[in-house]
Amino acid sequence: MSPRLVLLSSSTLLRPHRAPSFLSHRKYHFLTKRTSSQSRTLLPKSTRTTLTASASLSSMASSFYPEKARLPPAAQPPSPPITKFKIGLCQLKVTDDKERNILHARTAVEEAAEKGAKLVVLPEIWNGPYSNDSFPVYAEDIDAGFDASPSTAMLSEVARLLNITIIGGSIPERSGDKLYNTCCVFGPDGKLKAKHRKIHLFDIDIPGKITFKESKTLTAGETPTTVDTEVGRIGIGICYDIRFQELAMLYAARGAQLICYPGAFNMTTGPLHWELLQRARAVDNQLYVATCSPARDAAAGYVAWGHSTLVDPFGEVLATTEHDEAIIISEIDYSQIDLRRTNLPLEKQRRGDLYQLVDVQRADSE
Repeated sequence: MSPRLVLLSSSTLLRPHRAPSFLSHRKYHFLTKRTSSQSRTLLPKSTRTTLTASASLSSMASSFYPEKARLPPAAQPPSPPITKFKIGLCQLKVTDDKERNILHARTAVEEAAEKGAKLVVLPEIWNGPYSNDSFPVYAEDIDAGFDASPSTAMLSEVARLLNITIIGGSIPERSGDKLYNTCCVFGPDGKLKAKHRKIHLFDIDIPGKITFKESKTLTAGETPTTVDTEVGRIGIGICYDIRFQELAMLYAARGAQLICYPGAFNMTTGPLHWELLQRARAVDNQLYVATCSPARDAAAGYVAWGHSTLVDPFGEVLATTEHDEAIIISEIDYSQIDLRRTNLPLEKQRRGDLYQLVDVQRADSE
């Protein structure tokens, strides 16, 4: 069956027994169970009351069943070879010259690596213009091999030569009679480690502002993508995917330490939502979020907002830029994930008695 993500509420779950609701709004004296008169004299009354209250509150908390809030339970990622490294976000100007775009992207990746980046991210649709008319023209058959896909051939070669991991933005992919918006991930050995096809297609209509329907030419992907790399476990989304918090929640439950979203928000939604969504996905899931946009071209049919950004697990913007071409270099330190999850232990506080995130794909395979 096709992988699906299901959110179940308390109305669809059998709810385990919980402490009576009156405990939430009335004060009660908690009494210990005393087995002998001696036990009453060993502890002062105030201490006995405090211990009993703590035990009762602990019992109440255990009835929330946080371990059942995710099904299957949250996965732990393997320890990556490096846990502190530099990331490079390459905000590129895209033209209608495919060869020029490929060469330009390569130059940017090389510059980012020279500045110390071990992980480099490219923008959404970087090998040609972002338009329904252009997608079929610039599409490549990735599965047919590098001879049929010059864009991914370049990414593979430069990843191997520079010994880095590349989140290859996205390009239009041709597969049979279908087109996809696809992100390829290459490891330091130059091998393709993962391929993410955009799950949520960008179909919007804001009268007087912007109307765009990717579904006119593109097909939606069916598989959420997490990939283990030399720089940690990474979840992949493309642009509109960032609007769906369920996907980010799923990636966090699969043990992702970083989510990368190559994206091209527009001049209508970008100013309001671009940074907001990045910070929300990061702070809700207590992980890093990186985005990479094309640079703005006011003469293009689709004008990108720009502002490629890195956000930390506490929702702080670590690095960003404006709308021109830029290469952003910043640092990721995975110890910050552990710190923030200790400061705010959300995983231990989830209400598994009220709601549940079901990763159907994992549940079916386990």
